[in-house]
Amino acid sequence: MVGGSPGNPLGHNVNFAEPRKFRERLTHDLKETFFPDDPFRAFKDKHPKRRVLKGLKYFVPVFEWLPRYNFSLFRFDLLAGVTIASLAIPQGISYANLTRVPSVVGLYSSFVPPFIYAIFGSSKTLAVGTVAACSLLIAQTIGQTVSPIENPALYLSLVYTATFIAGIVQTALGVLRLGILVDFLSHSTITGFMGGTAIWSWESAVVGIIFLIFLQFTRHLKTKKPKLFWVAAMAPLVTIIVGGLFAYFAHAEKYGIQIVGPLKRGINPPSIKELNFDKRYIATALRAGVISAILALAEGISIGRSFAVIKNEPLDGNKEMIAFGLMNIVGSFTSCYVTTGPFSRTAVNYNAGCKTQMSNVVMAAIMMLTLLLLAPVFSYTPMVALSAIIMSAMFGLIEYEKAYHLFKVDKFDFVICMVAFFGVTFIDMDIGLGLSVFLAIIRTLLYAARPASCKLGNIPDTNLYRDVEQYPVASGTSGILILQLGSPVFFSNSSYVRERVMRWIRDEEESNREKQGDSMEHLILDLGGVTAIDMTGIEAFFELKRLLGMKGIKISLVNPRIDVLEKLMTSKFIDSIGKESVYLSIDDAVQACRFRLNGPKFNGHENGEALL
Repeated sequence: MVGGSPGNPLGHNVNFAEPRKFRERLTHDLKETFFPDDPFRAFKDKHPKRRVLKGLKYFVPVFEWLPRYNFSLFRFDLLAGVTIASLAIPQGISYANLTRVPSVVGLYSSFVPPFIYAIFGSSKTLAVGTVAACSLLIAQTIGQTVSPIENPALYLSLVYTATFIAGIVQTALGVLRLGILVDFLSHSTITGFMGGTAIWSWESAVVGIIFLIFLQFTRHLKTKKPKLFWVAAMAPLVTIIVGGLFAYFAHAEKYGIQIVGPLKRGINPPSIKELNFDKRYIATALRAGVISAILALAEGISIGRSFAVIKNEPLDGNKEMIAFGLMNIVGSFTSCYVTTGPFSRTAVNYNAGCKTQMSNVVMAAIMMLTLLLLAPVFSYTPMVALSAIIMSAMFGLIEYEKAYHLFKVDKFDFVICMVAFFGVTFIDMDIGLGLSVFLAIIRTLLYAARPASCKLGNIPDTNLYRDVEQYPVASGTSGILILQLGSPVFFSNSSYVRERVMRWIRDEEESNREKQGDSMEHLILDLGGVTAIDMTGIEAFFELKRLLGMKGIKISLVNPRIDVLEKLMTSKFIDSIGKESVYLSIDDAVQACRFRLNGPKFNGHENGEALL
């Protein structure tokens, strides 16, 4: 601890304890990187048997909520499950046709995966199923290599293989706690990508216009009157039923109106033997699997988090990744393709009053009954009705208001969105998504390479110091320049930080000359926002000290974080400026610098002899 001194009359209490050992720092950094939510806190100081029980509840959430489940909760989940099942049936058939796989595969994909999610998923609201964006992505990516019409068996096997790969990727990301990779798929990228995928199905709008108008009307009604959400939820099923009755009684196929065709009774047949890892096709399956895995995670987790915030409930992103991964791995073994948490089903589930993951189990049970008893009924569904449902979903993917909001708030985000949109629409799905992600990464790198800094001034009648550009009333202190650095200082930005500080000093010196004010003698650097520093950054600080020393300017540091302070101590930078030049607050630093400015002058040394 450092007490008062002639250079520091206020007696600040900066902690200069011995730097932590490398192992301790490494353990701390790894924990913060991979376990920021401290998942093992519930296991501390517990009996071994209690630890096993706690561990089971943590890693398999069904053991957390099922023992406390009761009939009063089931009443709500039963209604919610029936409601989302009514949406899942038409969506499953429609999106299967969008993916160019047999219609029944869409129903399969709403049977097995919800059971898996109910066991491993952490969201009480998320409803599991297929989504239009992933369906289009898989169809586009695999369809470039294998035709679903000329070789349907091979095409379907690659769809299952892509689903298996997606599940492996998602599970690995969850187990290794690498959800940070999903964050590179920014909101603007997702908005543009989903809007771009919607353009691919414009030909479906040529027919089924009446059904489409009906569906859009119900969506509009739900927006205007949220209590009537059930109308929009039931609309796809009504479309399927009415269309099927019309096709059956009018013998629509005789008039050129295509229908879905035979749907076999029976639950999911095994498909593990159909997984195809042939070197001629594995690249295609990998591309479809990896991209759909990331897209499904980004969409499902973001939707789950949104509703978790509304209900003020926790949501573990890593558990969700594992749950999504397991349900897609099992799904690939049971004739399903990529599933996630669709917004439409989740919103309906929430509005229907679901209480737990049991609503997914109810939906899955209804899908099982449908597959066992009612599947042939849907064989008369007109393709025009499915086209209308698909187009209604496509309109939902083109989020005009979000794109406009991006344009108003952040032009660069809008550009990223438009690159994804037009890239997917006019070039290629992979290229459009890749270009958008590349731009988002470039933007991140620019932020890192050109970190923000600002000049601070004192708010009158307070001890607060704020950005003078944001608060023009904030005033500087004669002879003292206060700068705030707001990011890590490392090899990619250290030169810029040094040059930017020198530019601030040149500007301040010019301003002082114009105003005929006092010359600069002190630079105070607020390091509260500097979360990390590497050796190149430390060398930049040494160079900055040397350059300022030539001008007779002394450096003071304020509030360096523990990681930064330890490195500055180990590298001897703190010794070079003196421990008395490190402060807890800007106000302490300013008062100490004023004391030096107003006190006796020394011949270049704080502790030297006074000039006579």
